[in-house]
Amino acid sequence: SYNNAGVDTSEPSSTHTSDPASGAIFASDYKKHDDLKTMLDSSKDNLKLDAMKRIVGMVARGKDASDLFPAVVKNVVSKNIEIKKLVYVYLVRYAEEQQDLALLSISTFQKGLRDPNQLIRASALRVLSSIRVPMIAPILMLSIKESVRDMSPYVRKTAAHAIPKLYTLDPDLKEELVEVIEELLKDKTTLVVGSVVMAYEEVCPERIDLIHKNYRKLCNLLVDVEEWGQAIIMNMLTRYARTQFLDPNGDQSAATGSLSKSANFYDRSDDDDESDNEAQRDTKSRRSYTMDPDHRLLLRVAKPLLQSRNSAVVMAVVQLYAHLAPRVELGLVAKPLVRLLRSHPEVQAVVLTNIATMCTTRRDIFDPYLKSFFIRSSDLSHIKLLKLEILVSLATETNISVILREFQAYVHSTDKQLAAATIQAIGRCATSIQGVSEACLSGLVTLMSCRDELIVAESVVVIKKLLQLKEEDHHTVIAHMARLLDTIKVPMARASICWLLGEYCEKVPKIAPDALRKMAKTFTSEDDITKLQVVNLAAKLCLTNPKQTKLLCQYVLNLAKYDECYDIRDRARFIRALILPQDSNVLTKHARKFFLSTKPAPGLEPRFSDRRSLQLGSLSHYLNLKAAGYRALPEFPTTQPDATVRNTAEPVSMTVPVTTSKSTTVKGTSKKSKGFYSSSSSEYSSEEDEDDPSVTSLSGSDKDNDDMEEDQSADIGESEESSSEASEEDTESSGVSPIVSRKAETRTKHSNETDEQSSEEDSSSQEESSSDEEEAEVKPDNVLKKVPISRNKKGTVKNNKVENLLDLGTEEIQPVGNQIPTAMLSPKLVSELEGIDMKDEQRMGSGISSSTSTGRTYEIINRMTTGGVSGTYRFSRGVYLYSETAVPVELSFTNQSESPVGDLEIRVVAGSHAVTGLETIQEIAPGAKVSFTIGIEFGDTTRPASLELFIGGSRGYKLALAAPVGEQLRPMSISQTEFSSLQSKLSGMNENRSVFVPHEKEKAWLNKRIAETANLCEVVGSSIIRCYGVSLATGSPVLVSLKDFADSNRVELAVNCEKIVIGSMLVKELRTALEKTS
Repeated sequence: SYNNAGVDTSEPSSTHTSDPASGAIFASDYKKHDDLKTMLDSSKDNLKLDAMKRIVGMVARGKDASDLFPAVVKNVVSKNIEIKKLVYVYLVRYAEEQQDLALLSISTFQKGLRDPNQLIRASALRVLSSIRVPMIAPILMLSIKESVRDMSPYVRKTAAHAIPKLYTLDPDLKEELVEVIEELLKDKTTLVVGSVVMAYEEVCPERIDLIHKNYRKLCNLLVDVEEWGQAIIMNMLTRYARTQFLDPNGDQSAATGSLSKSANFYDRSDDDDESDNEAQRDTKSRRSYTMDPDHRLLLRVAKPLLQSRNSAVVMAVVQLYAHLAPRVELGLVAKPLVRLLRSHPEVQAVVLTNIATMCTTRRDIFDPYLKSFFIRSSDLSHIKLLKLEILVSLATETNISVILREFQAYVHSTDKQLAAATIQAIGRCATSIQGVSEACLSGLVTLMSCRDELIVAESVVVIKKLLQLKEEDHHTVIAHMARLLDTIKVPMARASICWLLGEYCEKVPKIAPDALRKMAKTFTSEDDITKLQVVNLAAKLCLTNPKQTKLLCQYVLNLAKYDECYDIRDRARFIRALILPQDSNVLTKHARKFFLSTKPAPGLEPRFSDRRSLQLGSLSHYLNLKAAGYRALPEFPTTQPDATVRNTAEPVSMTVPVTTSKSTTVKGTSKKSKGFYSSSSSEYSSEEDEDDPSVTSLSGSDKDNDDMEEDQSADIGESEESSSEASEEDTESSGVSPIVSRKAETRTKHSNETDEQSSEEDSSSQEESSSDEEEAEVKPDNVLKKVPISRNKKGTVKNNKVENLLDLGTEEIQPVGNQIPTAMLSPKLVSELEGIDMKDEQRMGSGISSSTSTGRTYEIINRMTTGGVSGTYRFSRGVYLYSETAVPVELSFTNQSESPVGDLEIRVVAGSHAVTGLETIQEIAPGAKVSFTIGIEFGDTTRPASLELFIGGSRGYKLALAAPVGEQLRPMSISQTEFSSLQSKLSGMNENRSVFVPHEKEKAWLNKRIAETANLCEVVGSSIIRCYGVSLATGSPVLVSLKDFADSNRVELAVNCEKIVIGSMLVKELRTALEKTS
């Protein structure tokens, strides 16, 4: 700048301070980035913008600009959009390092969340999530919830990225974050979907239920999602499909295996009929598999992505097909994988590792691309070894000549590691293909005359393994190898020669003793592995040729006796006592069997065979070890899970009892939403399908599956529209309450749609209505919501009319006047009212009841695991009939599938608690529930009882029943005097106390919570709460007292028990229950 006189008034210091060569950086008054700070403090936007561009450029080049944080953060309030964008870019980089300064600007970041510009809103949220201070977790949670509802998909995408950051900052917010993820999964924007699935995988990958309704949407959006999101979604859908669909190769592999075994075993003519029958049975079982349309949908939408330019996306499709597709379709992935071999070396290494693993099971799909795996001179060392491994796996009788010619060039390569690996590959080819074994052996013998010691040593090791596999006489090869002891120096090769000479010493009786003499001379300078084989050689020669080698054997054993290695010393003592005993020894007679018995041939397994258990394309598969955070792929289910969970139909509203014209009272809704037709017609059709053997057939083509999905979606839309219209017309015409059951809605809908079909449809509707009335009279358990189901001696469900009528008269019938029209209720309120049970309120009392259960149930197995059968258990708190020390547990199993389930058997796992009263359930009808009581001897421990559930003879499902300490008690009634006496005796170490603030201090509420937690009896007449009981297993007295502090909100809980562990655990359980809000 210049003054009026034209004199330059600018500071010249900025010129030399920016130049390190000026030496100003060593001055005492030098300040780093002083010019940038001056520009940021300026009032001109162009200077600030120029400074921010320079600072962001420094950050991009990796230079440290953290000392500029105070000067930069002040400009976050700038009205210039370009400056604000650059400021947020800088803050995202350094907010985690400068947390204290960033906290001072939180209010500014929160204002940025309401900025009109979507980039500013997203940047503000990104900066907030980068501040790793637990104190701001609630603020960040509110910001994420607000951003989830933002109109901009870019802001919603940023909110999805912030979810994992908040979860790592405060894991206690998981439940709230799961709700946010569930809301974001409903988003249909391709920009958001990939980020949401990433957040789902980081926070709650076990919540498969969140994916059910969004599965088809994710499949349809997969092609349009960004490449990074495509890989994330396909990895997630692979895990989902492994739990929801059957193995497409399960029946085929079983049938193929059994056919091959039968062909090899039954080769007599008189067994031809039996083998033919078995083949027909296998073919029938193979045809029984029908691929789920959703399974086919996933494979179809992923197929075009094999042509993606992104190698990660291609690998995601490959692993999806490898783990989910039928074998006949796996060949589609071969050409895209070979195309990736033209990419960077890092990508080549990952692709070749996956190809090598796939070749161990499906090498036929890569046979046409054999030359693509030939080694180039420009390849890196690890790439060469991977290609060599693949060539060995692809070797067959038809292409072995081409592969061996290629190996000849590799053997003479300047890369010694490749040459040694090639020799090993030749040995593996010789063992797998018998026709070239002799040629490979002769070629390896020729290599022993090579000047390169490493190649000779590796040839010796491989020849040793080949000779073990051959039964022919190869004494000439052994003699040639013995002459190499004078020249070869590699310890493993010398050890292999000594082993061969000892193993085949009878075939070379003149060479072996001379070789032992030479090795005895250099024994002290040999490697440990060579010394061990020399000792073995001496022992074998002493047994076969004692006249010439006994003294030499003693000399070698004396040398080994004083060796530095304790393994060699121990081996020498053992052999001396066995071969050269001073006294008569029984083992000496069998020494020849010990040393000269026939050894099994070594197995030459591929190096990548052990990686098949790891997921393809994962880091753990590449490293061949389970990395941190790796989750193994789940096994395919044995039975088809419920496919209706993926239907996206509107939820059914709550219904209450309605009095029909025939005085039939119906409460609740049907558990399963009906289809287009009524239940009677669908049941009739299903029975016809079961009787008709022609119904079972192979799955259709892709086109049939597409038509099925289109028809299904069309039916869903039509049924929703017709259902709403039918319900409105029925309400207006009849004047009956709009709250009707799902069956009534279906019947009304069906009658409105059959005006054009007069004769046939009228008759079917009459049969349908009559069948529904019969069902309401004969089978009320399928209509009512909570009707007890009794079982006969066989365990099957039966309907007791008398009991059901009693239930209808006492609990289930509700006054019609108390009906609540669902048209006036929101769907959320309807879902909340649907779970209300008046019986729970009637059962509640102010005192502690020792004879009734609290009604709390625990889930033991989910229907998604078994394919339709869910199980729960609860503690009935009664006296078990067969054992006084057992805890009575009521098991309940519900069939939530559409077909009957039979042969449910529960077994006790070995080593678990003793269990009595187990029953076998022969059959459970659809929608039915079967309950029975068992007794478990927990023995005053919280270790769960381990059981196994077998359904229809399938594999066992693990069940774990854990009993809290409060449920392992028996209530006993005593007086206050006896209570005080026992409490004084059980003091000191037998007493556990805890002072805390309960949720409420009302005595009735405290009594109720204690009763729900521990099975105890209240001591009557006490001014404070006192409860008493004994443990079921040992009968140890348990005393609980709760003292109220009148001057504060605190209470003192005391538990006296001679079992210290029981007392401490019961204090924790009671305190947790009293501190909870509900």
